[in-house]
Amino acid sequence: MSSDGIRFRAPRKEDGPEVWRLIKKAGTLDLNSPYSYLMLCDMFSDTCAIAEEDETVVGFVSAFLLPDSPNTVFIWQVAVDPSQRGKGLGKQLLREVLNRNACKGVRFLEATVSPSNRPSQSLFRSLAREHRTACRTRERYSEELFPSSGHESEWTFRIGPLNKKESTEEVQ
Repeated sequence: MSSDGIRFRAPRKEDGPEVWRLIKKAGTLDLNSPYSYLMLCDMFSDTCAIAEEDETVVGFVSAFLLPDSPNTVFIWQVAVDPSQRGKGLGKQLLREVLNRNACKGVRFLEATVSPSNRPSQSLFRSLAREHRTACRTRERYSEELFPSSGHESEWTFRIGPLNKKESTEEVQ
């Protein structure tokens, strides 16, 4: 439990519906099917994390180890309830995932971010500074690959190599 009353834990399949509602409420992420959140909370609980306040889910990170590169954790979504934004909860959730036993061998973190998503870009660059490492970007999925018009391209943010023994203090 952190000093602000937020508790971090691994998700359970029963959290799937509440995670789906959080993603929907956040309004800034692609909303996937409720079934996908059930599966993430059930089958990927070792690399996903929940933040809760008073037994209410106020944050969620979905992540998994890349099958062809198990030293890389891919962050699929970082969702923070609007009431908790600006408090560093997203970064705390990322730290929670990186400190899991499942991520013991992780040296790199990857995520895809759209060009207009400045908060996520700032979050991942800040995490790279905290770990005193590089944050490299490149286009991963061009907008032409998305079946619906209006979806921006997605850029990969690759952070690493991670030095987990470094201080968790933000580097200026």
